[in-house]
Amino acid sequence: MNIKNNCLVILASVALLAGCKQKETPTSITADDIKSHIAVLADDSLMGRKPFTPGENKAIAYISSQFKKEGLAPGNNGSYFQDVPMVEITSTPSAIMALSGAKGNINLNYMTDFVASTRQELPVVSLNNSPLVFAGYGVVAPEYKWNDYAGLDVKGKTVVVLVNDPGFKSGISNFFKGDTMTYYGRWTYKYEEAARQGAAGIIIVHQKEPASYGWNVITNSFTGAKLYLQQQDKHLSRCKVEGWMTEDAARKLFAAAGITGDFRALARKRDFKAIPLNMMASLTINTKLKYSTSHNVIAMLKGSTTPGECVLYTAHWDHLGVGKPDAKGDSIYNGAVDNASGVAAVLSVAKAFSQLKDKPKRSIVFLAVTAEEQGLLGSEYYATHPIFPLNKTVADLNMDALGSYGETNDFAITGKGQNDLDDYVAEFTNADGKKIVGDKNPGAGGYYRSDHFNFAKVGVPALDINNGAESTEHGEAWGKQKQKEYNELHYHQPSDNYSADMNTAGMAQVASLLFKIGDKLANETTFPGWKPGSEFKAIREKSMQK
Repeated sequence: MNIKNNCLVILASVALLAGCKQKETPTSITADDIKSHIAVLADDSLMGRKPFTPGENKAIAYISSQFKKEGLAPGNNGSYFQDVPMVEITSTPSAIMALSGAKGNINLNYMTDFVASTRQELPVVSLNNSPLVFAGYGVVAPEYKWNDYAGLDVKGKTVVVLVNDPGFKSGISNFFKGDTMTYYGRWTYKYEEAARQGAAGIIIVHQKEPASYGWNVITNSFTGAKLYLQQQDKHLSRCKVEGWMTEDAARKLFAAAGITGDFRALARKRDFKAIPLNMMASLTINTKLKYSTSHNVIAMLKGSTTPGECVLYTAHWDHLGVGKPDAKGDSIYNGAVDNASGVAAVLSVAKAFSQLKDKPKRSIVFLAVTAEEQGLLGSEYYATHPIFPLNKTVADLNMDALGSYGETNDFAITGKGQNDLDDYVAEFTNADGKKIVGDKNPGAGGYYRSDHFNFAKVGVPALDINNGAESTEHGEAWGKQKQKEYNELHYHQPSDNYSADMNTAGMAQVASLLFKIGDKLANETTFPGWKPGSEFKAIREKSMQK
């Protein structure tokens, strides 16, 4: 009797272990497959894959053809494409922003002291003697019991706010998130909040450490022609003027209002109240407007039992087009790593799912988005015009600029600690003897700088993952050097090119991990959520009640 019971226990244990055995990644996810896709997408003939160019047409035709080749269905009501209507606005501000007050005048010089642009689709916008108000960090964060606009009427006024959030360099790890930037610290949020409050204009004070970049990045990125999604109201709900000023210019402005010393420390006090600066701003911006339509590419594998719920994979197909030649005379910004690598990985994951004998219970959706380099526009458009309901979208798994330096012993999660997807990563990496690391510079707000963020913003748990620095073959110091070389020499440069000897094994490693995570999610009945303290938790919980 005991022998029989023992045998039953052993048999039950074997069955349990067999059921718990992790699914092997299909052999279709290979470094060579990924490399072959990069070779096509980063070829000179695509002229840098800029939206609205022949390069776009070639890129999206290739991506859709690969989806079709693998037997994946069109994801948008019979089409592989989602139209993304955009407007290109070229803002030309007046050379001087005039600040006037009873104690004197201050003239700020364009590019040297300030930059400014507009989203309003009008030929001319102006601030005419708009009262200036120092609104601290420009943050309204209910979960942190923080409101810089409390009791403040800013209609017709221009708010001056600080970059990053009150927690940065406060010395208190649980004040906001300490030195880890929340979304409230991101410049895009500050522009949005000022518009919600009804301000006529907003000027962010640039400081290098809390911004994580120098003034030269501001003058390069916030000037000239910019793409925006077309809006029914022509962006008239946005502030007339969105801009930045240097720290030196801000100190002159604040000093005239009697504000001296550490104004960051002043603004992070719990009892801080917005301060009128007793000066008025005048500025005119002339614009040129151009309208056109770009495209997201979307395909799907229909779920076997709950097809109305889906797991989403994303990567942006666009890059910077043709620009300023480098020292070698190359002017085509091919973006082999950024982000032909991510699209190639998504195509490999799509192939792997298409070859499964047992199809996943939930649908798998593959989305290659446009205009990430112009401000995450393709993903923003999908998130605000979703084809699959957001409260039925289980998660977004994003791949952007995967490392070209081979396999690693670790994986880097952007925004580690935000949501339950971290736990899925841990399950598979622990099983493989790998490690997880977070942001190396959490104060820079990396979680808000790629397409996954637009899904987080509407509540969908989103994961952005990349290779770590610890090279399996050469060690961590070598891996860090390779990361440094890419960031300093190749990022957003013509030298981000395909080469036959580039090491794409690490890209396949990331793609394989995300295949396993997506497959697990697609065969569950539960939904991952956001960790306590995440600024996106309440949004998701509200959407899941619908």
